[in-house]
Amino acid sequence: MTKLDETRIIKIFQKSFGKKSKFVPEDVEIVRIGKTYFVTKSDMLVESTDVPPGMKIEEISRKSMVACVSDFSAKGVKPLYATVSLAIPRGFSKSKIKKLAHGFMKASKEFGVKIIGGDTNEGKEIVIEVSMFGVTQKIVNRKGAKINDVIITSGPFGYVSSGLKIILNHCKADPKFIKKSKKQVFVPIPRLKFGLPIARYLSSSMDSSDGLSTTLNEMSRQSSKKFVITKLPSRHDVKKFAKRNKIRFTDLVFNGGEEYEIVATVSPKNLPKIRKISRIQKIPLFEIGHVTKGKNVIYQHENKITTVPDAGWLHFES
Repeated sequence: MTKLDETRIIKIFQKSFGKKSKFVPEDVEIVRIGKTYFVTKSDMLVESTDVPPGMKIEEISRKSMVACVSDFSAKGVKPLYATVSLAIPRGFSKSKIKKLAHGFMKASKEFGVKIIGGDTNEGKEIVIEVSMFGVTQKIVNRKGAKINDVIITSGPFGYVSSGLKIILNHCKADPKFIKKSKKQVFVPIPRLKFGLPIARYLSSSMDSSDGLSTTLNEMSRQSSKKFVITKLPSRHDVKKFAKRNKIRFTDLVFNGGEEYEIVATVSPKNLPKIRKISRIQKIPLFEIGHVTKGKNVIYQHENKITTVPDAGWLHFES
């Protein structure tokens, strides 16, 4: 029997709904109304699978908002409104509910998204479903990469996967690295402020929360192009952590998840504009490779070429 994972489950629903209801393989859902695109995104947070030990209540509710904001960021669209539905266990204290509410309002102010309603229910654990809405005249698709485009990311990878290994597997690291990596797990920062002004210069773009390898492979597949990675978007301290704990550095970088960065392609002529915006906003822009003819994602390093498989985060996988 074929094992069901998140992708296969979605395909079952696609088939059941019929060809006319085919889902758009994008970070957000898009409906064209005249010359305007209505953009929406729903994301669910489940305590047992999405909340690591040590995460504060208000960080949980904030994170549920971050997931949607990050998808809007990658599309260059400003989210305007949100609905929030949640299930909480019986006996959940008033103080905890206040902390949940505080996290939602903190995110609402931080990202300029007005919460307009939602629903509440009883459940065995915390479950939060957030839907966000916005409008735009133009969308940056996952497909669209062109030969000779430069592949960029809006920040480094490896800290979240390192942080989770510290939290869950008790891996060793110096106090400064532990604090830094845990913060990226508990208080992730989506790149909305950066994503909005750079969108006009991008040929393709995608949110990286399912892992860098998954993101690169999906963009490569949709664009029908080969993505050549020549530089890992990471830092020396992540490499040091990997070596100390006998973990493959490339696994930390490529195969993590919950890293809410923008992965995009841009023509060389537009790259200076992206660099300027990143300097002004103090965003750590990484130029990690280029697009060429072919298919798949490869990593070129020290005269070695290896294929980068899609090995990021997937629900229902063991």
